[in-house]
Amino acid sequence: MTRSIRGSRRAAVLLSGIATAGLLLLSGCGSGQVSETANKVPSIQGIDLQAAAGKYGVRGVLVAYPGVEGYRAGDNAVLNALFYNDSYEPVTVTVTSPDAREVVITTASAATSPSPTASPTPTASPSSEESPTPGPTESPATEPARIEIPPLGYVQLNTEGERVFQLIGLNSARLAGETVTLSFDFGNGDTVTSPAPVAVPLSPAPPPSPIIERHTEYEGGH
Repeated sequence: MTRSIRGSRRAAVLLSGIATAGLLLLSGCGSGQVSETANKVPSIQGIDLQAAAGKYGVRGVLVAYPGVEGYRAGDNAVLNALFYNDSYEPVTVTVTSPDAREVVITTASAATSPSPTASPTPTASPSSEESPTPGPTESPATEPARIEIPPLGYVQLNTEGERVFQLIGLNSARLAGETVTLSFDFGNGDTVTSPAPVAVPLSPAPPPSPIIERHTEYEGGH
């Protein structure tokens, strides 16, 4: 009986040691994966914000890439964002910024077309030249940035859409990688404010072309 008890105790100690070693190995592998993931840079730029306990929000808020020289003071800057509404009621979000004169939505709208009840144009004489009839023109319509989001829906604004979401008159210069502060007011006190990044290029800028100097002399000269 004594030998069996001692043997069982030794087996228990041995098993517990093996289990502890296995846990250490697993924890070591896990920590290695977490640190490697933490060092990765996300491929999608922009920030995500939530309001009203997640019912409203905006995703991928990003200031368009300004080029190598960046934005100068007084420049306009296009914004990219996706607004969503997970509630059963429509909501309107107003966007402002302390870093620009105003935030607006610009839409290309057609000018007034010729009225169908207009009197017919008199027939021109053979000797007179016919003046071209002006057609409809496109004029931008600008309004403050107030975006209505339908129930359980979203509104996406970027450079490829008909409505351009942009900052007008930056207060100071901004380079790629810097930020611009934006405030999103969804009403009823649900407001979120955060710096939005200025986009950086996905690939490095090409190096400038080398300047090659060429010296020529007149063949008959000394």
